[in-house]
Amino acid sequence: MPQLPDAGYIPTADDLAGIEAWFAEYDAAAARRDIERMADLAVFPLNLVSDDAKGEGASAQWDREQFVGTMTQVMGDGSTDITFESERSPVFLSPAMAVVFTDSTMTAEGHTQRLRYADVLIKRDGRWAFQTMIQGGWGDNLR
Repeated sequence: MPQLPDAGYIPTADDLAGIEAWFAEYDAAAARRDIERMADLAVFPLNLVSDDAKGEGASAQWDREQFVGTMTQVMGDGSTDITFESERSPVFLSPAMAVVFTDSTMTAEGHTQRLRYADVLIKRDGRWAFQTMIQGGWGDNLR
């Protein structure tokens, strides 16, 4: 097997702050149910990786219109308060690529659900954007 180059990129404080700022902006847009702003923070086509109700893997690519339509349906009209508490662990592959693992607690109408997912973010023109969403349970929406 060929020797691969050392890919142990260690993020700087600015790298970490940039990822934190991106998620703060995205989370604020999600809390307002501002789906258009959430879409502004993505790169399209957006890759999605998930599994379905049968336990089969699924993947798809969404354009902006599909993202906005699906997220509008999933997130509702804002009549229900939803709160998230998230702990994120970014893994930088380079200064311009990161996989961010999130453990989150979502509370809606007094019910709490734990979530675990990952996002692939890339930096373009000095700004972070998400390019891939990885989370279980979305597969039936991807077919």
